[in-house]
Amino acid sequence: MTVFLVRHASAGTRNDADPSDQGRILDATGTLQAERLADWLRHEDVRSIVSSPVRRCVQTVEPLAKQLELTVVADPRLGEGADLSDAWSALVEAAAAQGDSVLCSHGDLIPELVSRLRRRGMQVPGRSGCSKGSTWVLQHWDGERFATGLYTPVKV
Repeated sequence: MTVFLVRHASAGTRNDADPSDQGRILDATGTLQAERLADWLRHEDVRSIVSSPVRRCVQTVEPLAKQLELTVVADPRLGEGADLSDAWSALVEAAAAQGDSVLCSHGDLIPELVSRLRRRGMQVPGRSGCSKGSTWVLQHWDGERFATGLYTPVKV
């Protein structure tokens, strides 16, 4: 079982005049990143796709959901500014589920989740990061931790 922890794809520049920043959508680069993600993960045993309810996150995983004929489940626990404990709960639920899961979230939560995973003993061969459109491939959940986490930036 694998969890693919995805940071939403490129969505232009944050509008500081709109503190919620809920309406920002993927730009051309982000659309291409979402398509590349779908092309990569469509061959995996993905059985669930869970996303922050923010539009740019949902758009990032929609092409994959369409290819796999799955529904994107919006989960506020993965939303920007969400409580880390709540995001952790969403990750643990995905890890315990049958088959592979895709979770799409934001740049404030993903590094914190990865940091917690590393403190619990997850090995990270290679480099770390959290660029837009990137994916953490989290493998071998034992009920408390993943054995490995591989950071995979998207190439556009």
